[in-house]
Amino acid sequence: MPVGGELAGPVRFGVVGVDHPHSHGMVRGLREAGGHGVGVAGGDDSERRVAFRRDFPDIPEVNDPRRLYDDPRVDLIVTAGVPVERAKIAGEAMRAGKDVLADKPAATTPEQVAELRRVVAETGRIWAVYFGERFTSPATTKAGALVASGAIGTVVQMIGLGPHRLRRATRPAWFFERERCGGILADLASHQIDQFLYLTGSTSAEIVSADVGNYANPQDPELQDFGELVMRSPQAHGYVRVDWYTPDGLSSWGDGRIVILGTEGYIELRKNVDVAGRPGGNHLFLVDATGEHYVDCSDHPVTFYEDLLADIRERTEMANPQQMYFTTMELAIAAQLRAEETASAGHITT
Repeated sequence: MPVGGELAGPVRFGVVGVDHPHSHGMVRGLREAGGHGVGVAGGDDSERRVAFRRDFPDIPEVNDPRRLYDDPRVDLIVTAGVPVERAKIAGEAMRAGKDVLADKPAATTPEQVAELRRVVAETGRIWAVYFGERFTSPATTKAGALVASGAIGTVVQMIGLGPHRLRRATRPAWFFERERCGGILADLASHQIDQFLYLTGSTSAEIVSADVGNYANPQDPELQDFGELVMRSPQAHGYVRVDWYTPDGLSSWGDGRIVILGTEGYIELRKNVDVAGRPGGNHLFLVDATGEHYVDCSDHPVTFYEDLLADIRERTEMANPQQMYFTTMELAIAAQLRAEETASAGHITT
C-alpha cells in the first residue's frame, strides 16, 4: 500500500516472534477489531510456538519471517520476540513496506530507537508499541477522559505503581539476562511513563533520578527485581515504582495503581484488584470539591485496536501519536541507563 493512500478491505497481519505471551493478547485484540492473521514466524522457542499454535491453529506457521515481509497481502507485522531483537524485526518490516505493532520494550538501547526514528522518517510507516496497561485498561482511559474534562483541575503529579508476579518457572532464559531483556525500567516502567505522558498532557519529559536493585533473587545476578524513577515535564511531576514481588496470595498478577493529583482534586486507579474491597478490577476513586466518588470503569470502552487498524488504513494517528511511542521508549531507556550508573557508583546495594 502506498504511504498516504487508503487500504481497501481488512488489515492483514503477520506475527514475527512469539517469545512473550503478550503476542496472544495482541493477536486476539487485532482479530476482534477485524484484522486477519495470515502467518506466524515463531522463532526458536518451541514451547512458545506450540502454545501459539494451540491458541491460533488457523494462522499458518512459516519458517522464515522474510516470507511475511515479502508477502504483498501483509499490511502489519506484530512482534513479541526477545526484547533485544524487536527493533531489528521492526526495522526490517518497515523497510519492506509494513507497519509494525511491537510489544514493549520495543527497543532496549538508545541506538535502536534512533535507528527506528530514521526508518520511520524514511519509509513513512507506523511503528506502534503495545502499552497494554493503558491501551486495554478501561480505568486508565476513563481517568484520561475525566482529566481532559477538568474534573480535578490542572494535573501536577502522577504516581504509578507497577508490581508484577515473577512466576519464575514460566520465564525463559532471556528474561534473566540484562542485555536481552532490557532491564526492569526499560521494560515494566515504560507502561507508567506512557501513562504519565498521557495523563499529564506532556509531550516531553526528563528523568530526574532512577534506581534499580536485586533484593530477592541473588541466584540471578542480572535480574533487576526492583526499580524506581522520578521524572518531570513542563506540565507535571512523576514518580514510578515497579517490581517483581507480587505475592502468590494476591488474586491478580499485580496490584497496579495510579494516583493523579490535580489542583482541584485527585483520582486513584486500582486497576487490577481492590485489596479486601470490591471484586474485580478497573476501580476509579475521585475526590473533588463535592465529595468522594467511586466509578466502576469495567464497561468503559477501549478502542486501541480499532483505532490502530483505522490508522493503518487511513494513515492517521487515532490510536496514539507516533512521537509519543518514541518519547516513551527514549525516557524508559534513559531511566534504565541512569539507574545502572547509580548502581555501579555504589549508591544502592544489588
